[in-house]
Amino acid sequence: MTDRDILPDTFKPVHYDLVITDLDFKTWSYKGTVTIEGQLTKPTTEIVLNTLELKLLDAKIEVSQSKNDQSWESTKFTEDTKSQRSTITFSEQLPASPKASLTIEFTGELNHDMAGFYRSQYKPVAPPAASVPRDDEFHYMLSTQFEACDARRAFPCFDEPNLKATFDFAIEIPEDQVALSNMPVKDTKTTTAGKKLVSFERSPIMSTYLLAWAVGDFEHIEAFTDREYNGKKIPVRVYTTRGLKEQGQWALQHAPKIIDYFSEQFEIDYPLPKSDILAVHEFTHGAMENWGLVTYRMTAILFDEKLSEARFRNRIAYVVAHELAHQWFGNLVTMDWWDELWLNEGFATWAGWLATDHLHPDWDVWPQFINEGMDQAFSLDAVRSSHPIHVEVRDALDVNQIFDKISYLKGCSMIRMLASHLGVKTFLKGIAIYLKKHQYGNAKTAALWAALSEASGTDVNTLMQNWIEKVGFPVLTVTEEGQKISVKQSRFLSTGDVKPEDDQTTWWVPLSLKGKTGSSGIEPLALTTKESTIDGVSNDFYQLNSGATGFYRVNYPESRLKRLGTQLDHLTTEDKIFITGSAADLAFSGHATTAALLSFVQGLKQETHYRVLSQALDSLATIKSIFGDDGQVKAGLEKFTLEIIDNALKTVGWEAKEGEDYNTGLLRKRLLLTAVSNSHEEIRKGAFERWSAYQANPEQSPIPANLRAPVYHSAIVTDPANAVAALKKEWYTTPAIDGKEICLQALGRTTDVEIIKKVLLPFLFNASPPAAAADSIPGADMHILSGMFSGNREARPLMWAYIRENWDEFTGKLAGNPILVDRMINVSLPKFNDLETLKEIESFFEGKDTKGFDRTLEQVKDKIRGRAAYKTRDAEGVKQWLVSNGYA
Repeated sequence: MTDRDILPDTFKPVHYDLVITDLDFKTWSYKGTVTIEGQLTKPTTEIVLNTLELKLLDAKIEVSQSKNDQSWESTKFTEDTKSQRSTITFSEQLPASPKASLTIEFTGELNHDMAGFYRSQYKPVAPPAASVPRDDEFHYMLSTQFEACDARRAFPCFDEPNLKATFDFAIEIPEDQVALSNMPVKDTKTTTAGKKLVSFERSPIMSTYLLAWAVGDFEHIEAFTDREYNGKKIPVRVYTTRGLKEQGQWALQHAPKIIDYFSEQFEIDYPLPKSDILAVHEFTHGAMENWGLVTYRMTAILFDEKLSEARFRNRIAYVVAHELAHQWFGNLVTMDWWDELWLNEGFATWAGWLATDHLHPDWDVWPQFINEGMDQAFSLDAVRSSHPIHVEVRDALDVNQIFDKISYLKGCSMIRMLASHLGVKTFLKGIAIYLKKHQYGNAKTAALWAALSEASGTDVNTLMQNWIEKVGFPVLTVTEEGQKISVKQSRFLSTGDVKPEDDQTTWWVPLSLKGKTGSSGIEPLALTTKESTIDGVSNDFYQLNSGATGFYRVNYPESRLKRLGTQLDHLTTEDKIFITGSAADLAFSGHATTAALLSFVQGLKQETHYRVLSQALDSLATIKSIFGDDGQVKAGLEKFTLEIIDNALKTVGWEAKEGEDYNTGLLRKRLLLTAVSNSHEEIRKGAFERWSAYQANPEQSPIPANLRAPVYHSAIVTDPANAVAALKKEWYTTPAIDGKEICLQALGRTTDVEIIKKVLLPFLFNASPPAAAADSIPGADMHILSGMFSGNREARPLMWAYIRENWDEFTGKLAGNPILVDRMINVSLPKFNDLETLKEIESFFEGKDTKGFDRTLEQVKDKIRGRAAYKTRDAEGVKQWLVSNGYA
């Protein structure tokens, strides 16, 4: 790309020596010195590098030439905050040289924005070390978050992924605290009274965004890999602030096994001498794959055997696997530029599920991916304003917006589709070729396709080019004629208004046809043209995309979909999830009717698999959210939903049975929560009785972790004022790692308008200070409550009004981290169903600076257009189906 906004190529770094000193916990500042060794590629009087919120004090460059060394100093710095760069100007022209050394002294901020070198607030669960910084409410730990473009907030650097270098790092800290970084500690020296300088071994060559360090009152637990690496087992540690380390046991049971598994599958040994995990109290994302020091949101890494909800076992196992996959795919081999982020994230997502399935085959994680990940990818990619996986990225603010799950979830879907086509063993062989060929370097998508082609003998680029470079995905429309079916591909848009210019792509589509006459297996056919006819297909039963490995939707004739609903014994779990999701998307877009979807779902009354019922209930919840303004339709959908879950609900009941599997526990929670949400009086009553007993005596009547959500929801429905006050207090005081998340989700179900306006919206948007900490949700968690409000018919317009009326305060609270603003726009606004609100949104943002969330805003508007069109088109049809089937 010629329009990337990249640094001049005057100086090419090869090594950094970074020293951080003088941590000041009163002014939240520090001092630093960085020496950057590299090459001066051409004569120049200026060196341009990345900085943000740093103050440069002094610069010196030493240049080695064949006859002598020369040096120049400068204090002339010009900062461009928009481009996040500083220019160092020297009084004389510097000569080109293969060896130059640039030293910069600077000061920086220990910000509270979860970016760069920042502080996280927490309440200690054990007496902390004396030097730990604290205020009236909280204690603090320090850590870094550099991806994508925030290393420049911590030290001056050449902050682009293909400007790799090695790193020496040292930091001065209080003597009673612990410092961590990517590599093992090399040396510790006392500097002044009460302080020590901790130095670390030199890192391998890597991108700036993978450098990391942390300082805090840390303790750890430790395990080792089973395999040996260079004659030694790799030590794996989970670090937490004091008193929490035992909650790292579940993660520690997985990480060493996953390191061994990936080392074998990728045919390259884990390349570092240690693997550390750090639980960080305030964190923007789920985790960050810093090489050798992976950092995590608390709920993504810690599990309390007594208090944590079971689903977090799955989350932790998967996220640990995802981040460890990055140690090879992203860290050892890095994408050349951010436009190919999918090379990191798509593969790590797929490999994360692969390893989780290897360790927990009983969890059914591929059905989980189809239900959660693939379905979300379809939703994201079905709007006109979506973007290709290989997306144009110009600068740092553009980068922030591409962490929108297209690269993760559609990328993973591409990997899964290709791995299924080539065979997983062949696919992994190609991965090994790719990693070995490009280790410690950067690569582009073409290099991955070349390696996979070498391993498989297949022209992978021809198969995959349009999937990566073009926006969207196809819907296959099927027509039947005797024992022939015709299959036509066209671009799918959730708004249903595909124009000729939208439909220019012809994808390679693996059909995975089941039901060909004379064959009992899956036929590996592919559609490579816009339309094709297949002969010899059974009139009784056939199915496309068997196993749901292809990333497309299938539009069967309505009679065929209805028939499939009576042939569930022919379908796998994956097939049922996929067909349900397809029917829902086709109804939404107008390719098919909601009546056809409801008729298919009607056939799932005897279903008891958690993921199949989850997909069905997700679809029904969407219908209710769009058409439920009509009281008759709402009541009918609730009656229908309760009928669908009745058999499974009676089977699982309230109480866990000894020895039941993991998914049954998740199913119980989902069914009970659905029952409460859909006015099941008996379940509501039973849930509220549990709430009342818990409020009367928490120690004697604790609520089991997996029942908290339905019990809390019943309290919100039955006694909103008291429940909101109690849950808001519990949010602030809960000892459960996942407790805050559970409380916020419950609070988001409140429908009392006055409570929403006077209590919960200020709670969501208040900044602390000046608000009390108990009355302000930190920025990292705001999306949890706002996402629930977005799906809440009463809260949604009130939240939008609050955002409009308090825009400056809203953006002010999140100003230090544009990712958080983008996320809030993404979760708060897309579930409106009317064009009037769409006009309000367009009018409000017209003239405002939306750089940093402009892509997301367009996607939000497309989603509203789709919902509004669906409501207008199918409202009468939904009501007629409910009436004719006896539900309304």
